[in-house]
Parts: sequence; structure tokens; C-alpha cells
Amino acid sequence: MRIILASGSPRRRELLAAAGLEFEVIPSPAEEIHDGSMGMADLCQENARLKASAVAIQHRDAVVIGADTLVFLDGEPLGKPKDMAEAESMLRRLSGKTNQVCTGVCIMGPGEKSTSLHVVTDVFFRELDDETLVTYLAKTQPLDKAGAYGIQDCGEMIIERIAGAYDNVMGLPVEQVLQALELRRADIPVR
Repeated sequence: MRIILASGSPRRRELLAAAGLEFEVIPSPAEEIHDGSMGMADLCQENARLKASAVAIQHRDAVVIGADTLVFLDGEPLGKPKDMAEAESMLRRLSGKTNQVCTGVCIMGPGEKSTSLHVVTDVFFRELDDETLVTYLAKTQPLDKAGAYGIQDCGEMIIERIAGAYDNVMGLPVEQVLQALELRRADIPVR
């Protein structure tokens, strides 16, 4: 069975490859929605569904994995910053607080089969002073990450601890994805 990751995220690609799955990458053209009133789980799952659906319609013979990761602070979704000033502003808001990282996943195909799930991890931020912020922003690429941070990119500088799955904060809860694929496992090639 063909597996397609409907994401251009290098982190998701690394996580799936490390899990031993053989898959193709076809980034989804779907536009994400940013409606915070939907709630954390519903918003992430709906974006994941939109991404998976946009690719699955062209590849009906495949299992398509769509995912969406957002950072939530006090119930408000923080997406990817548009520039470095917004990245710095997001990190200042996160400083000393606990945020939730929610990843929604939708697995579609083949045919009409569809499974949706979400995973939430609590991320406890350190108090960030100006020097730490400047250094962190200089060492990382915050513009392609929800909430302007990546746990895998100098995360120890800004994150005190987490409660939940590390890979979820990176962008894909691999254990849950593998469990969801288990029903189709006999048809999926594993290295």
C-alpha cells in the first residue's frame, strides 16, 4: 500500500522515516483555517482533514497522512509568525507560561476510509530575558514553526519541561499515527 505524507515539513518527514515507514511526500495545497472559536482539537483536526483530502482526491489508491500542529496559549492558537518581529512577540508572550501544542492528524484512503485524531502536549516555558530571546532567534528559524519555536532546535534554551509526547511538539505524534495505521498494516511496507 502506498503511503503519502501530505506535508512538506522536514520534521514530519524525519519522524516518519525514523519509524521505518516507506512513504512519498506530496505537500498539500490546502489553505489552513485559523478560526480559534473552533477549539483546539477541532481546529487542528479540520486543518489536517483539509490537507489530507486535497492530496487524497488525486491519489485514491494511497493512504494519505495530513497533519496540522498549532501552539495554543490561553486557548488562542498561535500559528507561524509572518516575520521576525512577530516571532519575538510570540516568544515574549510564551515566556514563563505553559502552552499546549496540539497536532491533529487525518489519515485518508484508500477509498473512503478516514481516521482523525489529535494529541496535546503541555510545554512549560522558561522565563526568557532579552539576551536569551536574541540568541535563540539568531540560532533558529522560527518563521516556519507554530508559536515561533521548535523543541528540536535549541529548545533547551527556552523550554523548562514538557508533559506529553516530544514528537507531538515536533509536529507528528508517531505512536498514535502508527496505531491508526495498524488496521491497514498488512498492506503497508515497513523497512
